[in-house]
Amino acid sequence: MALSAGPPSFAAEVLPHLDAAYNLARWLVRDATAAEDVVQNAMVRALKHFSTFRGENPRAWLLAIVRNAAYTWMAARRRDPEPLAEDADESHLATPDPGPDPEAMLGAEEERAHLGRMLAALPPELRECLVLRELEEMSYQEIAGITAVPIGTVMSRLWRARRILIRQAERSDVR
Repeated sequence: MALSAGPPSFAAEVLPHLDAAYNLARWLVRDATAAEDVVQNAMVRALKHFSTFRGENPRAWLLAIVRNAAYTWMAARRRDPEPLAEDADESHLATPDPGPDPEAMLGAEEERAHLGRMLAALPPELRECLVLRELEEMSYQEIAGITAVPIGTVMSRLWRARRILIRQAERSDVR
């Protein structure tokens, strides 16, 4: 007699994607504390509606809920979120630098902070596509599903976001 797998559990399917959910929320609302609230609300919604989950892609399903919760949070405040504070906890973004040179380490940290500021300055619809593609490594199709736009729009937004970042970087190098 073959054993059949039981129904998927919320903990097994959704909870492994909690870090990705927080990462997306943080980049959308640009406030670490608000991102925690957004993720908490999204997780409550996900748990409440887990029975509607069809088991295809739990990460994309959860990130779509997080995205909607973030936009609901932003709409409730009726403003564009404030840029990240300089002293915001970005420890999860930092990568260890094995180089022993403190000056090189400082330069690398400044570059990461500069990139973070440039990314935070993007309009939300461009920033979300870039975060989902480059930081969360999602496919164009998954991003289209999460953002509820056609794949062509995803590609266009990614192109525009990258172009803006390149131009900002070029302007920074000129100075």
